[in-house]
Amino acid sequence: MSLKEKLSTGKFIITTEVGPPKGMDIHEMKENIELLKDRVDALNCTDQQASVMRLGSLASCYLAKQWGIEPVFQVTCRDRNRIALQSDLLNAAAFGIENVLALTGDHVSLGDHPGAKPVFDLDSVSLLQAMKSLEEGHDLAGKEIKGTPKFFKGAVVTPGAEPVEPQIMKMHKKIKAGAQFFQTQAMYDSRKFEEFMKIVKPTGMPVLVGIVVLRSAAMARFMNKNVAGIHVPDNLIEEMDKAEKKAAKGIEIAARLITEMKDSCQGVHIMAIGMEDRVPAILDAAKL
Repeated sequence: MSLKEKLSTGKFIITTEVGPPKGMDIHEMKENIELLKDRVDALNCTDQQASVMRLGSLASCYLAKQWGIEPVFQVTCRDRNRIALQSDLLNAAAFGIENVLALTGDHVSLGDHPGAKPVFDLDSVSLLQAMKSLEEGHDLAGKEIKGTPKFFKGAVVTPGAEPVEPQIMKMHKKIKAGAQFFQTQAMYDSRKFEEFMKIVKPTGMPVLVGIVVLRSAAMARFMNKNVAGIHVPDNLIEEMDKAEKKAAKGIEIAARLITEMKDSCQGVHIMAIGMEDRVPAILDAAKL
């Protein structure tokens, strides 16, 4: 059963992600996928995450599919113009990859090639529109294509943004452009997430709450300072600071957050960021 079909049944969905390797050694990625494939419904393959050059998301999705897990093709607009983006979408469809998460992308100044030229020919909204156009049988130039793809179109929303109203407005734009499901930026405040979900419930859109697994108090402070829309509350930072076993505490906090927020949404998206081996323990602790 596909991710789309599972969401339509009302099943609580579990997704996670892997970062492709910086190079051609795919052994660790394969080990992580083997560890996760029987525990999650789908797996995001990140697209040059944090503007760091890596093996591509499309190749990683193809490999993930071969290794027995349903992939979500993350596509950022930072590195490719509309010609290349549309071509990659067709490439994905040719490989039988239907789940696509549309992202604008981090700026190149954050990554390991700060001198690279950013593209941003499209943004996440117009990328969704591009997918919709291809499904309708034409490209963004209005030219007819032979054979039409079918996508399950995903987008991102940030419930923790202050103020949150611009995020809700953009969410509506993404829905109008064709978005069919949402994964959120990391949330650490269950009350605020519940309020957000009450506001967006009339859209009928499936929302998977994002959980970034904490490695340390320093990581939490870094995100608070540098990542827009993420706020780790002081009490969680204090817990991480005091914990003797940081890994166990990070697992405990992630499981607790999932338990607190799962009744408000349709699923969870766990971002372990190099700690994929902790995801099964998180799911066990959250009784999922």
